[in-house]
Amino acid sequence: MGATQDPSAVKVYTVNGEASSSSSSLPDWLTQKRQAKGKGKRVIREQVEGTIELIQHFEFPEASNKIKTTRDGHHAIATGTYKPQIRVWDLDQLSLKFERHTDAENVDFVMLSDDWTKSIHLQNDRSVELHTQGGFHYRTRIPRFGRALAYHSPSCDTLFAASGPEIFRLNLDQGRFLNPLVLQGDGEDIPGVNVIDINPAHQLFAFGVEGNGTVELWDPRSRSRVGILRLPHERLMPLNATALPALPGIDDGTRPAPLSVTAIASRQDGLSYAIGTSTGHTLLYDIRSARHLALKDQGYGMPVKNVSWIEGGSRMAGEGYILSADKKVIKIWNRNTPESNFTSITPARDINDVHHIPGTGLMLLANEGIKMTTYFVPQLGPAPKWCSFLENLTEEMEDQTTRTAYQDYKFIDRSELAKLGLDHLVGTPTLKPYMHGYFVSLQLYDAARVIANPYAYAEHRERMVQEKMEKLAETRIRAKKDSAAGARIKVNKALAEKIRREEERARKKEERKTAKKAKAQTVADGQGDAMEVDEEGGQEKEKEAGEEKPSLLHDPRFAAVFEDPEYQVDESSREFALLNPSSVAQRQNREAGRPRGKTAVEEEEEESDKSSSDPLSESDESEGDKSGSESEDSDDAGELWQDSIRARIAARNTGPKPTRGPSRRDPKVRLVPLQAQQSGRARGADKDATFGQRRSQLGSKGKQRASTQDADVHHTADGVEMTFIPRTTSSGADYDDEPGGKAAQAKGRTKEPRRKGVEVFGAGMEKGGEDPEVEMAESERSGRTKRRQGMRSGSKNTFRRM
Repeated sequence: MGATQDPSAVKVYTVNGEASSSSSSLPDWLTQKRQAKGKGKRVIREQVEGTIELIQHFEFPEASNKIKTTRDGHHAIATGTYKPQIRVWDLDQLSLKFERHTDAENVDFVMLSDDWTKSIHLQNDRSVELHTQGGFHYRTRIPRFGRALAYHSPSCDTLFAASGPEIFRLNLDQGRFLNPLVLQGDGEDIPGVNVIDINPAHQLFAFGVEGNGTVELWDPRSRSRVGILRLPHERLMPLNATALPALPGIDDGTRPAPLSVTAIASRQDGLSYAIGTSTGHTLLYDIRSARHLALKDQGYGMPVKNVSWIEGGSRMAGEGYILSADKKVIKIWNRNTPESNFTSITPARDINDVHHIPGTGLMLLANEGIKMTTYFVPQLGPAPKWCSFLENLTEEMEDQTTRTAYQDYKFIDRSELAKLGLDHLVGTPTLKPYMHGYFVSLQLYDAARVIANPYAYAEHRERMVQEKMEKLAETRIRAKKDSAAGARIKVNKALAEKIRREEERARKKEERKTAKKAKAQTVADGQGDAMEVDEEGGQEKEKEAGEEKPSLLHDPRFAAVFEDPEYQVDESSREFALLNPSSVAQRQNREAGRPRGKTAVEEEEEESDKSSSDPLSESDESEGDKSGSESEDSDDAGELWQDSIRARIAARNTGPKPTRGPSRRDPKVRLVPLQAQQSGRARGADKDATFGQRRSQLGSKGKQRASTQDADVHHTADGVEMTFIPRTTSSGADYDDEPGGKAAQAKGRTKEPRRKGVEVFGAGMEKGGEDPEVEMAESERSGRTKRRQGMRSGSKNTFRRM
């Protein structure tokens, strides 16, 4: 038993014969080969596994032509070949009842009674046979080769459609032929009639005509045509088939392409008709309108074999489903939405006839294969009474998986075939083409694989041994550190070690920050005895916070990153090199044996770690006493910058002072600071005073206004009047404010002696000579003792908080 693989689609179960192409099935050549052997337990297992035979011996020696069930629903009758024969199955017993052989192949047949006892058969040699319960009863012939057969029960007339415009009538009550019904068409010759339908509601005859695409409706009481239905020729025919080629001496090539009616089915309401055409279309008509209600295309362009209305039993949408079948596919669709299919079935063999058991979800197929096929669609209707167990069986089969692999054959593609050296067997019976590859015997595949790679077994054995050794290594006793987190780390060990180092560094920084905060708070409050208590309390709080903080190594959401080999980071890939260029360079240097120099970031981090591990110097402590509040502000919790600048300064101050070396001979340029020119009482101020001090003196004594004749005075926004004049020039006496200038001589200043080896140039610049020994204060010598505020660190890429 097979079912469709798409879970969202309608389930279609194959309960007899070969599964459809949408289901998984063995190839025909493999099935026939195993059936030919006919012996062994494997053959029995292959026939039973994944399949079910609903009706025993539901088959013909070569092919089947037509299949029907009796009106009482207890028997199924089918005709087939070869040799031409008729077979009857007892559905209550699910087995073959009997079979009869005929002289000619059957074209069509009709059951005359409610059971199997009386039937009439149309043969392909123009003969008509009547069969009864005892066997063959009577044979007669018709003038032309027959195509279809129908029985009109009120008048006991049997209608035969043949290759011509006549509809032959055989009255079974009188036992003689009656005058035929001659179809006139539209005044043109009719090459034949393909199908006959008798409406069960009002007994109206419908004849499907070949060639002109019409359906003629006849009244059996008046034996005359009461209407004609013309199909839309332009809508159904393809664009490139609008006309037939011209026949010399017969026509001029203006004949339209033939459109034939190949199937007709009338509904029980007496108004609706379903008509199948030779172009693969199915049209729905209401006899009160000449326009079709719906149009369905089978998609293959082949003549429609069967059309039927599915009445009763539908579990999906009640009534209104139509079954249309051509040679390749069966489509079940709703008459209101013909563009979408309820389900579509593609059998493994070409279809000759389809019979749907009314009121159920079971369909019987006559095909070109040996086994006839039976499909069961639970969503279409229930199972018949004679196989009610089928519903329970299909429900159990839904949870089982269908067979998708072969035990005796191996599927390989073309590339693998070339690797094994078997490509020269393409086209021979050894390789069975299937989809994009071939099926090859499993024994041949194993032999070819060993020949192509003689060390395959040795490599496999070595790989298995290595896996076992790794499993044994995991059971060894490890250190406590590894047993906690490293025991489950099987892949990405470098990444795990990096994460562990980062977490350890973050933990140490948090501990140092807590210690600094506790010490700064103790110094500020003057409680030296409580320092140890605060430190211990801070450390305990930090430890508790560290335990509550989740770790990436212990997070179960990321456990697969360190356990599943599928998440192994490929460090040799190009993507990894683009994301981690420094790591790749280090690995290449390590492999080549070249020493690796530390980057600026690594040196600064290492120096920071070393300096942070040294104890604080006494100078830091005294500085902290002087400015405890400032230390507290600079070391607030949550700062991004954690480097200890004070420790560096203390280490530099406690070390040996560098000795001053010999004076450099290269010329030096000493920039002389610009000084503001003062006027009035402010000129007697201190010469070495800064600009801010002079400004305060001006503010205390009163602002001096510059004379209107002083062109060098500039007024600032805050009211200060100033001018900037260089002290010296290249000549040394060009400016009045210089010692040798005119202003200096007028004031009685004496010219300062020029220093030896000093060359004056430009505006207040000198070069040469020796720097005088200048006594520097301790604060100027040691440099800054406080951290800069609002500075950006290039190495840490962070901002310090103001």
